[in-house]
Amino acid sequence: MELRDFQKIFKDENTNETDSRSGPLFLLAVLFEEVGELAEAVRKNENVEEELVDVLFMIISIANLFNVDLEKKLVEKYVKGNPSYRWDLPDL
Repeated sequence: MELRDFQKIFKDENTNETDSRSGPLFLLAVLFEEVGELAEAVRKNENVEEELVDVLFMIISIANLFNVDLEKKLVEKYVKGNPSYRWDLPDL
């Protein structure tokens, strides 16, 4: 299954309608909460997989709300492009 398939499944289910009613700021707040839970999981080295999935779900929900094709943008930016030139990486 590809990322686009997950977006379609979530969009076709009631999730998309609920997300529309909740609004982008609420979804963003939930994403922040999930990222916090991921940080705690990484710190404790426990349940990282579960928390990563929760973060991804919220990202997909927000992407669907704004009609963003995540798979297309990932390929454009990270496969065909090279975003690392914008990162402030330390010299090794």
